[in-house]
Amino acid sequence: MLPFRMTGSLHRSMLPEAIIVGVGAEHGLGAAVARRFAREGHRVILAGRTMDKLATVVAGIEAAGGSAEAVVADAADSVQVGRLFDRAQNPGAVVFNAGVNIRAAFREISVETFEEAWRTNTLGGFVVGREAARRMVPQGRGTLIFTGATASLRGAAHFAAFAAAKAGLRVLAQSAARELGPLGLHVAHVVIDGGIDGERLRARHPERAAAAGEDGLLNIDAIAEAYWQLHCQHRSAWTLELDLRPYKEPF
Repeated sequence: MLPFRMTGSLHRSMLPEAIIVGVGAEHGLGAAVARRFAREGHRVILAGRTMDKLATVVAGIEAAGGSAEAVVADAADSVQVGRLFDRAQNPGAVVFNAGVNIRAAFREISVETFEEAWRTNTLGGFVVGREAARRMVPQGRGTLIFTGATASLRGAAHFAAFAAAKAGLRVLAQSAARELGPLGLHVAHVVIDGGIDGERLRARHPERAAAAGEDGLLNIDAIAEAYWQLHCQHRSAWTLELDLRPYKEPF
């Protein structure tokens, strides 16, 4: 791991800020994105549902010389998200990485299950994106990145709830980009087309990780690097949608 460029001892007001919503396991995408931004000198504000997991990620960033803060928040709760953004003085980047992958037969999906998928993946993206726009558009700059999935582009058997929610998030990002881009806010949607080589997949589906083989799953640090590069893009050549997949992934 490269050293951080600015240390956590600097006053928070001196640091650019990044808000990462949807941080869970230490070896997960949200945490990797937070570490990548922190390494570039950003004070990162991490939001998730489990303080123990957030605290572990924060401790790792601070041990490496970075600046981080953990906030427990439900992305679909506008009050909690508003309080989360109040923790930032001048956010320059916001990443919406919250999501729940629900798999169920179409005839067996309950209304409650379908709504849960929509609330977490779509409504959460709207609430976070709206708050990000309210804070960053007046600055005339900023980056808002949404994490998508294969289901953002097409439905599949047993994925009706997840696909509907992720497709909704995708068109939300498209609408936001067309409205907010001319105001200086770079909105991007990243399609993660394949399994992520993180703690969740390896714990729940070790057989899938074994079958994927070397570089058959998306490396979390490689994804985080792509997010950072989106943030660094010149405004004359912004990316709206970026597809990321392992070289072995059929599509």
